This record gives sequence, C-alpha cells and structure tokens, in this order.
Amino acid sequence: MTLNFKHITFLLVVCLLCGCGKEKKIVSEPSSKRKDLEKSIKAFNTAFAEGNLAILDSMIATNYLHTNSSSKVIGKTDWFNYLEKRSARLESGEITVLRYELDQTKIEYHGPAAIVTGRGTVVVQDNLGTKENQYRVTNIWVFENGSWKRAGFHDGKIQ
Repeated sequence: MTLNFKHITFLLVVCLLCGCGKEKKIVSEPSSKRKDLEKSIKAFNTAFAEGNLAILDSMIATNYLHTNSSSKVIGKTDWFNYLEKRSARLESGEITVLRYELDQTKIEYHGPAAIVTGRGTVVVQDNLGTKENQYRVTNIWVFENGSWKRAGFHDGKIQ
C-alpha cells in the first residue's frame, strides 16, 4: 500500500489525538460536556443545511481540514469559498436541501477532543430533480476556549 498525503494526514491527526507513544489514563468526559458536543453537532448540521456561514465560521477550528471523496484535502479558507457559492445557490432557490441528517452516530472522547462517526444522508432538489446520497463520515471535534469546534472532516460515499 502506498501512503499518500490523505493517509499521512489522517494518521498524523489520529496520533496527535491519541497521544501515540504516551501512556494515558482514559477518563470519561462529564455528561455536560457530552451534551454540549451533541448540541454543537446538531447546530453545525443545521447551519450547514441552511447555509449559515456565520454560525459555521464560529464552529470551525482555524486549522480545519476537510476531505471528501470528490476533492483533495482543503483548509478552512478553501472550504468557505465553496460554502459561499453553495449559500448563494441556496438563497437563490437554485438548490433546496430537503433533508440533511447524521445518524448511526458514535462519539469517542480523547481528552479535549472527540472523534465522531456516523452516516450522513443528504437529499437535495435542483433543476435536474431530487438527489439522495448517503456518506460514512468521520469528524474530529476539539474543545477549545469553552466550546466545541470541528477541526476535521472526512466522508466516503456509500454505494
């Protein structure tokens, strides 16, 4: 297997989150912090579905990395360039999000970070009709300055 940039980036993030090479005592997160993350995920997904860039900006880490099956790894600036175009299409009615949902969610806490996995279902309507897609997703969230921020995203389309 040849390691490419995506593989190396993913392995680096996992090692940083897990503290590879260091012994760590695993401590359960307080239930209030867990509820805060669950609320943050829901608020984030609602903001994405609606194209609310102000809320998304407040919930994304500065050094955010975004990877999906149709593009190379991009940072926060490039992802927001995409979001601005998408938001304009939403506002004009060119596209309508009929459903945007994350289910089969599992959260693993690692100190001030969490790995969130699940299945994303997206139903969008445009001038060509209605399209439904499902994705396996992995999100990395970090708790900084008193709130949860999404630091990383990866998805793969479910066939």
